[in-house]
Amino acid sequence: MRMLTKFESRSSRAKAVAFHPTRPWVLVALYSSTIQLWDYRMGAIIDRFEGHKGPVRGLDVHPTQNMFVSCGDDQLLRVWSLSERRLLFTLEGHQDYVRTAFFHKELPWIVSASDDQTVRIWDWQSRKEIATLTGHNHWVSCAIFHPTEDLIISTSLDTTVRAWDISVLRRRYAAPGFLADVDNIARLGGASVPGMPGSVPPGMSNFGPTSIFGDDMFNTELTTKFILEGHDRGVTWVACHETQPFILTASDDKTLKLWRFSGSVAWEVDTLRGHRDEVTACAFHPFADVVVSCSTDETIRTWDLNTRSLIKTFQRERVKAESADRYWALRFHPKINLAAAALDTGAEVFKFERERPAYVASPELLFIGRDSVLKNAKNETVVDLSKNDDFKSLEPLDLSFNSAENTALLTLTAGNTKDERNSYALIPLAKTRSSTAPTVTRSSCLQALFISRNRFCVLVNPTELEIRDMENKLTKSLTLPVETKKIAPAMQGHVLLLASNSVVLFDIQQRLVVAKLQVKNVKYAHWSPSGAHVALVQKHDITIASKKLEKVAQVFETIRIKSVCWDAVLPVLVYSTFSHLKYALMNGDNGILRTLDETLYIVGSHSRNVTALTRGSQALKLDIDPTEYRFKLALVSSNFAEVSKLIQNSSLVGQSIISYLQKRGYPEIALEFVQDPQTRLDLAVESGNLKVASEVAAQLQGPAYDEILATAALEQGNHDILEDVFLRQRDFDKLAFIYLVTGNRSRLQKLEQLAMQRDDASLRFQTSLFLKSAETRVQLLKDARLAPLAYALAKSNGLTDEAEQLLEESEVNADDVHITTFDKTPTAAIAHETWKENWPVKTPTTVNILDLASLSINDSTATAEITESIPADAEDLVLSGDEDLGDEWDLEEQLEEDDLEIDESAVSSVTDEWVRISSLPADHIAAGSFETAFQLLSRQIGVCKFDVLKERFMDVYQANKMAVSGHESLPSVPVYVTRGPDNVLPYIPGFDQLQDRLNEAFAQVKSNQLELAVDSFRSILQTTATIAVENEQDDAQVHKVIETCKNYIIAFSIELKRRSLPSDDVKRNIELAAYFTKPRLRNAHAILALRTAIVQASNAKNYSLASHFASEYLKLDSSSATAEKMRKNKSRWDSAKTMDAVDINFDTVAEFDIDPISLSPIYGNQPSVVEPLTGAKYHASNNGEVCAITGFTQVGASASGLRLRA
Repeated sequence: MRMLTKFESRSSRAKAVAFHPTRPWVLVALYSSTIQLWDYRMGAIIDRFEGHKGPVRGLDVHPTQNMFVSCGDDQLLRVWSLSERRLLFTLEGHQDYVRTAFFHKELPWIVSASDDQTVRIWDWQSRKEIATLTGHNHWVSCAIFHPTEDLIISTSLDTTVRAWDISVLRRRYAAPGFLADVDNIARLGGASVPGMPGSVPPGMSNFGPTSIFGDDMFNTELTTKFILEGHDRGVTWVACHETQPFILTASDDKTLKLWRFSGSVAWEVDTLRGHRDEVTACAFHPFADVVVSCSTDETIRTWDLNTRSLIKTFQRERVKAESADRYWALRFHPKINLAAAALDTGAEVFKFERERPAYVASPELLFIGRDSVLKNAKNETVVDLSKNDDFKSLEPLDLSFNSAENTALLTLTAGNTKDERNSYALIPLAKTRSSTAPTVTRSSCLQALFISRNRFCVLVNPTELEIRDMENKLTKSLTLPVETKKIAPAMQGHVLLLASNSVVLFDIQQRLVVAKLQVKNVKYAHWSPSGAHVALVQKHDITIASKKLEKVAQVFETIRIKSVCWDAVLPVLVYSTFSHLKYALMNGDNGILRTLDETLYIVGSHSRNVTALTRGSQALKLDIDPTEYRFKLALVSSNFAEVSKLIQNSSLVGQSIISYLQKRGYPEIALEFVQDPQTRLDLAVESGNLKVASEVAAQLQGPAYDEILATAALEQGNHDILEDVFLRQRDFDKLAFIYLVTGNRSRLQKLEQLAMQRDDASLRFQTSLFLKSAETRVQLLKDARLAPLAYALAKSNGLTDEAEQLLEESEVNADDVHITTFDKTPTAAIAHETWKENWPVKTPTTVNILDLASLSINDSTATAEITESIPADAEDLVLSGDEDLGDEWDLEEQLEEDDLEIDESAVSSVTDEWVRISSLPADHIAAGSFETAFQLLSRQIGVCKFDVLKERFMDVYQANKMAVSGHESLPSVPVYVTRGPDNVLPYIPGFDQLQDRLNEAFAQVKSNQLELAVDSFRSILQTTATIAVENEQDDAQVHKVIETCKNYIIAFSIELKRRSLPSDDVKRNIELAAYFTKPRLRNAHAILALRTAIVQASNAKNYSLASHFASEYLKLDSSSATAEKMRKNKSRWDSAKTMDAVDINFDTVAEFDIDPISLSPIYGNQPSVVEPLTGAKYHASNNGEVCAITGFTQVGASASGLRLRA
């Protein structure tokens, strides 16, 4: 049993604590008169309640109503509202300090205990006192309602415990008119019962005689059902068991007493001794047969209810060495496994046991909880370990499963024992259910897990790791490079070391650190199904990293992350917190899938279902709506067909989706979801959709919206919309300028007429300037009585008659007006009437996602690419190519012959023709169109490193071009070499030389020049990727060459790796020699591989393995002298009848492939990916890596296949 602290607060002395029944809140009453409301999950204070004068000693939250009661040294009970965060009312009546106050579970009652030696019952609905219980002759320290019986149990410093029967009061309370009677009595001042002078006798209510039911009701005594005596000093606290007739009391005499009652009889069961000072509080554990107590000796102690023996003592470290840290109160949460305690330095929330089930998310899903029963996904018992005495006091921490050997490996921690060291248990599982208990092998450790089908590793201490076989025998001991807190599985032959400040990927075979990532306090590591990514789970963070521990993304949460799991189909991480089920994408985006009624641990996610475990170790399935993360995933991958389908078929709404689309740069898609005009205007402007923006601005009708629209229209050069905006705003100056710059003279003339009608001199003058109308300007100056200016303007513009008339009508002397002469050049005419169409200054970003979807759907190539990029289980995300799109699209009508304009003057070159008619990468290379060649190679065979192919590209490009020189003054004439007289496509070199190059590589193998041979085979592969053939026979021959090169590169890469190993690495030498025999080679070369394997196996005394290879050798060579010698050796090895001395990862029976990167076997049940050009298989963890065979293609790339014929 461990004390797991979940929350701590620092303050002055706390005297009481209380949990909210449904929300993650805890109330803390301070000696300083303040009541604090904390969120113990967030670790944040929510509010403070002030009002008490003096220390607050008691707290309780109502089980159903959103309110709580407090009491203290000011002799008052105060009832507060948690929703409104204010005081509701005050209950007065006690004459001294009030120690405790508790609500009744069903009735609207509060019971309080006070130093005035009374227990009082209050009705919080009528806000009146309804009974006073007297009988104690010292301070009453605690009073509670029994959870199931009509009893009040009270304790006092008079050393007694009293049980009060309140069944009569309950019956009377249910009678009509009772509350009205209470009000009448309260107004009379609560007179004593007639005939009883002085104070109210013990056990009597203080009600007066007035009642519509007669005097009998109020004269009835609330009798004392029994009195418990036995403590030597004052009794401080009492607790009642929820289901059994037990009462637990705590006392200043340093003991706890367990009492049992039946009817009106009660007796002492046992006394619990162990505390060194006053016991201040006690409680029954709500979910276990455990008693918990706290004391001023600064300890919390747990006791076994059945044996009444001490289980564990917990003592916290002091905040300050000189200050005390005494416990004053203890409360359990009514619904979940949490407890809270009040101390001198604040409060803390904790639990005594780990509730997280240990599980392994294999296809069978195995898990084990506190009940020590191993179950599967159907909640069926696989192995029941609860009957094993060794497991009764242990808690499961971690579970690992070996499907090949059907064996479970369980890491356990000590529970009720004093030994806190962890241990592991190796548990073989029966294939069928059996009542016989399995033989369990146990040993001490920090953690253990499987790393291969016949090995598991054990973290012995933070710096030592042991490798053991299935018989629990030690095979290897390793010193770790960092102090390790936990270990986690990784790719085969590796393990993740979780240190305090980092995560290390450790190669067990080579004892090397492969990669390291600086992440603090990682608790768990979960690998994606493909093995390409790992989720590192911390307390509040999730770090997503690549298989090389390169950081990809990070997700932050404000509350604790409880579990994570990768989706089985899509690259989505599903995780849970205390109250929510969430998701995270590879780019760091996250969101909420659903709320949770209880804390769950996610163990599997597939499509619309999530498999989870409860804290009670029960497996269940949850339905989720994956639309949101599928939508975001489609956006991230630019899969607009999927986006279109989701928009049309799903109800994607909400501000979060709109904000996400804006943040990610898709305002045009966000526009599909928005109805609010203001938001639609912003999104339309942002996406450049001026049509929608204009409609919305007209609907909103405001100058501010017109200004936004005008700015957007000006940026896009849309003067039509700009004209409408200026007309609505009556901004004629800007409108005139727009007409000027667009050359719209007719509109300028109309504007000039409008100015005359409005008598707007300024606008008339401006339009006259733009229209070069001198007559209008002369008239304006004349009307303004500026005759000299009018005369000068008329004279200078050749208006002689107007000038003469001005001289006659005014007193202007022509000699007094000085007119400057200048060269009158003709006015330039308008060359283009640009007002007839808008100016495409800025290309709008508007994208019609439905059009995009239709293009993707109808284009077979695009459809193939989309389908191949999505796993088979997610094919419902993609629209099939033959789906009926409906007649409403009118796609045929939109294609008219007049829409297509062909420039007949354009000349197409020979190389352009090659690119146009051929889809072979080689032809595009020959044409010099390297970019399209790159695209074709990437699409067909997943090429990712084009620099490797540079030399081959230049050979192909130069092999089909010549230049014939002509006259000295003329340039040379280009001549193109084609494949034949009737074939316009270019000649592509390489096919005719394939066999000769293969023979050269075989010769290098024969001469043991293996490095040169591997390079030669790779060079041949580069040629086959950029080659062209004429017929099907040649096509098949090229594919055979590719298969041959693949096998030889794998085979001799293995042998080169083996030769580089030190001689003392015997196991790896034998493994690589054995793998050397797997690729298909020519007989002469296969014999070399078999002889190498035989030598390595026999030298290591692996005689059974050597005999196997000898048998394979004799199938190829049965008549030579070497064959005869091999038969003799095989007979000798078979007669030895001994086990192989060195256990290696090689199955002589099973069919498997060799991973070219890790040089390890890939068995049929292991996940794998394929390289597109050669078809080589790789472990799923190598997805996305550069192929070790070709050196230029990507492992696992989605590709359509190599094309060699046009």
